[in-house]
Amino acid sequence: MPLAHPPGDAQADFGEAVVVIAGVEQKAHFFVMDLPHSDAYFVRAYPAATAEAWMDGHVHAFAFFDGVPQSVLYDNDRCLVSKIQPDGTRIRATLFSALQSHCLFRDRYGRPGKGNE
Repeated sequence: MPLAHPPGDAQADFGEAVVVIAGVEQKAHFFVMDLPHSDAYFVRAYPAATAEAWMDGHVHAFAFFDGVPQSVLYDNDRCLVSKIQPDGTRIRATLFSALQSHCLFRDRYGRPGKGNE
């Protein structure tokens, strides 16, 4: 099956890397947002993957891309989703809900444990 990414879709996640800052090796958490249709991406490092870092990453990515994507695909990070209902409906975390309502993008969620998503 061909993999296709329509314009306007983005993906966002946090990762970890060992970095050296001022000669000291330490762990950094990095926010990544990419636009798979164009292969454009944005990366920003933080001391921790907190809710505030998630929001700051979005704000800086949207400024970098000079716009807001129509939708963003996420894993089910607790900084974004406070609860998954039995029917699969997600209850957004308060801070993320405010950002999403202000920036007007649709949130979508993958299930990383499933190999087909």
